[in-house]
Amino acid sequence: MRSTTATAPGKVILFGEHAVVYGRPAIAVPVTNVKATATLTDAPAGAGCSIEAPDINAHVRLAANPFDPLALAVRLAIQESEISSEPDWHLAVTSDIPIAGGLGSGAAVSAALVKAVLAHSARSRSRQPDLETVNRIVFAVEKLHHANPSGIDNTVVVYQQPVWYLRGQTPEQFEIGKPFQLVIADSGVASSTAAVVSDVRQAWRRDTSRYDQIFDGIGAIAEEARQTISAGRADSLGELMQENQRLLRLLDVSSAELERLIAVAEESGAAGAKLSGAGRGGNVIAVAASENVVEVREALLAAGAAGVLVAQVDSYP
Repeated sequence: MRSTTATAPGKVILFGEHAVVYGRPAIAVPVTNVKATATLTDAPAGAGCSIEAPDINAHVRLAANPFDPLALAVRLAIQESEISSEPDWHLAVTSDIPIAGGLGSGAAVSAALVKAVLAHSARSRSRQPDLETVNRIVFAVEKLHHANPSGIDNTVVVYQQPVWYLRGQTPEQFEIGKPFQLVIADSGVASSTAAVVSDVRQAWRRDTSRYDQIFDGIGAIAEEARQTISAGRADSLGELMQENQRLLRLLDVSSAELERLIAVAEESGAAGAKLSGAGRGGNVIAVAASENVVEVREALLAAGAAGVLVAQVDSYP
């Protein structure tokens, strides 16, 4: 039986979360230390299509679960492959990306599944799937997950490149002037992106002028951060992270636990730190010089972080 395996990495938003939903720019980068892996294997004739996701104790039959996110990713990829009837396939998907932590776990799982289906189907065809197609399908699944996603998660995860993202425009990859390191601490607190984004939207509707000013400030920080990163001056990112976090507090998307981890990171040698993603849980990211990374990581673990990753941000091939 034929078998095809595909992977997709995690991601973090460096700057621009929440404001990106309202037309301001954001910067996000892949986190290749963690990934989702999907393996598609031909099944016996008549078996139909099933999806196994042991990390979430899910076993999905394609025909019986039309609104399941895993099934939607596979079904849309099958439609794109111009397969007219349900194929006899078994897909197994695993991930070491923390769930509901702001690292793009949902987008990575969808991307791995879609890439596996399209690559498997392409073996009998003359064309290979393009990343634009994968991105379009994964974004459709993100809408089921998050109701009103910005599109940044699927874009970074699919293209596996640092991305400058402005909603409604083609994502722009950009150069990293000099590699730098992030320390990513999992607070251990799960957070619903859809719920937090919804709360921010309701608050924006109540006081549009005030929230637009905050979003403008976050967008301006993202603009400055891009120039700083492209120029290879990562040592200047700490202050930008601190200012970005101040504005995120005004959006009421931080939490006592996130603030505690941010303080620990900065007190142990990080140049700056902020939440990453929707907030009220999930991850804290800190930028630190190479000589301080180990100390920052150990301090965060000692402070009770559920897990800590060290990721190098670079321009990927």
